[in-house]
Order: sequence, then C-alpha cells, then structure tokens
Amino acid sequence: MIKLILFDLDGTLIDSLEDLAEAVNHALGLRGLPLHSVAEYRRMVGHGVRNLVKQALETSICHTERSPFCHTERSERISSDQVSDALIDSALSDFKAYYQAHIDVHTRPYPGIPELLTDLQAHGIQLAVASNKFQEGTEYLIQRFFPGIRFVAILGNRPGAPLKPDPEIVQEVLRKAKVQPADALLVGDSPTDMKTAANGGIESIAVTWGYRTAEELAGHHQVNNVEELRNQLLK
Repeated sequence: MIKLILFDLDGTLIDSLEDLAEAVNHALGLRGLPLHSVAEYRRMVGHGVRNLVKQALETSICHTERSPFCHTERSERISSDQVSDALIDSALSDFKAYYQAHIDVHTRPYPGIPELLTDLQAHGIQLAVASNKFQEGTEYLIQRFFPGIRFVAILGNRPGAPLKPDPEIVQEVLRKAKVQPADALLVGDSPTDMKTAANGGIESIAVTWGYRTAEELAGHHQVNNVEELRNQLLK
C-alpha cells in the first residue's frame, strides 16, 4: 500500500474557480478592462496566481486593443512583452487583496473529499498538499476545510521555491515524510500535476472532476469520481 499521497489543491481537493475568477475580474475591472467568464478562467488556472493574472490581462488587453499580436486560432492573447511587469504586479496586488478577503465565499471541497482524507488518514497513510497557489491561501483553505486532517506538509507557492512541474516540491514532501519515491503518489487534475509527479519520480493519478478535461489528461491514469479514487488508493 502507498505510504504517502500528495494532493494538488485547486481542482482536486476543492473547487475554488468562482472565487478566483471574481478576484481577477475585480483587478481587471479596476483598470477598465474586459472581464472573463468562469469557464474562461478554467483554462487559465493551475500555474500560480501571477501567471493567472498575467494571462487574464493579456486576454483583456487583446480584446480591448484588437492587437495584431492576438492569436485567434484558440484563445485571443497578445505576446507577453505587451504586458509590463509593473502592470502585472499592480493587478496581482489588487487581486490578492480582494481574494484574501473573499477566498471562501464560493469555494468548497468536492463532495466526498473530506471523508476520503479521513479514511486515508485512518489507514495510516501520510497526506500532503502540493499546490501552485500562494502559501498563505493554501494554508488557510486547508485549515478551513480539513481541520481534522494531519498533513505532513502543506506546500504552496513560496518566495524562492519553483512552481510545479519542478520536482522540488515533491522532493521536499518526501524528505518531510521520510518516504521513498516508490512509496509515494500524487493526485491532481492537470497535466502539470502529472508532469510534476513524473519529474519527482513518483506515480500519479489524474482526477477528471477538476479544471482539465479527460482529453487533456489523455495518457495518464484517470479516475472519474471520489469512489474510484478511494478504491485505487486503498486497494
């Protein structure tokens, strides 16, 4: 049996998309830029909040200016050099202020997840969180929704720490848990999570209830609901 399970947070343990979307739209609205739908944000999340804000800005400015740099085949975005670091940093600051004040308005665990974590803990499996969400938000949401779970590590995006799919986050959790890679597994909802596991030398399971489609997760071991995941993790 697996001794350690690393869970992604957004799109795996919790559905936080609506709160993230409202916070980014708040930052865009302050700048008079077009807003995006929750469905549009589904394609943007997963790479850290700075990248989320950057992509939202690029798309909005593209819509506003009808820039020749837009790529119209799939998503209307402008080249990265059209959005300055100063603009991204300013919008990110407004996003964080709003998001931290409204972080759990709509956000909830996916049905069955709290019970799954409780069962895994009861079986003696060590649990950890490996997220690209900023550290303070990661810690708050875990404590808010899973207060009875003793995570061996709760790791988000921290200054100086690389984002997934860099394997450093996997290696840090393995050290904290004192577990070998062969005895660990990562559960996530995105190709980035699957690549993180591969880079860290551990197995992975992709859940299809999150922010990426089954087609985007093709080629990876997939589960479609929490009961399937439970059966895989406790077999």
